[in-house]
Amino acid sequence: MRTYLLEIKYELVKALRMPQYTLPTLLFPVLFYVFFAVVFGSGRQAGGVKMAEYLVATYGTFGVMGAALFGFGVGVAIERGQGWLEAKRTTPMPIQAYFVAKMAMAMVFSTIIVLLLFAVGMYCGGVSLTLPMAAQMLGILVAGSVTFCALGLALGFIVGPNSAAPIVNLVYLPMAVLSGLWVPIQALPRGLQDFALWLPPYHLSQLALGVIGASRGESPALHAGALVVGALLFSTLAYAGFRRDEGKMYG
Repeated sequence: MRTYLLEIKYELVKALRMPQYTLPTLLFPVLFYVFFAVVFGSGRQAGGVKMAEYLVATYGTFGVMGAALFGFGVGVAIERGQGWLEAKRTTPMPIQAYFVAKMAMAMVFSTIIVLLLFAVGMYCGGVSLTLPMAAQMLGILVAGSVTFCALGLALGFIVGPNSAAPIVNLVYLPMAVLSGLWVPIQALPRGLQDFALWLPPYHLSQLALGVIGASRGESPALHAGALVVGALLFSTLAYAGFRRDEGKMYG
């Protein structure tokens, strides 16, 4: 356990010393929220609630996606290219500690992002969430980040270190828009609304929106099941990529 805790500690220290990761990851969801919810969404409604309340859930999903995809997808790809992951494999440290530390780091950043959105929403957007509702939404969003950690890990083993950032952006931004995270899903064309059912961010955002009664009324079990299936699928792809790398190093 001490090995895992030390790895988590230094993964967090490393992330905090990298402003190119920390600042965009923490600030982009908040800035987009201010732009769409506070500046242009004032007085408007979505899903039967105030736009500012609705977008707390969707931009919370957007934020946890970013923390996971860039922490894993870009981070793992770059460290593979630097030989750092190869060096980790030569130590007595269990390799699982490396992945657990990155997941913990993504969850810590996810928590900070959601709390920042709560604060901005309450003080600037007139959002009123009870403590149990806020705690439930926070728990859903942070737990849901596991699926995107798995997706990021898969990308981290598939793409190269130089192409990781642009490819992760090509996955991250279109998936967010098509899942109804930037604008309410009801504002998208009907065909895109149906397509969103195949995207993990849609299901996480709907679970978060269900806390404030603004979901589309689909079964929570459907959304939770889709996230679990996505996590298993992406983890399988990541494991295949990990074994391929292992074969290159030790084969």
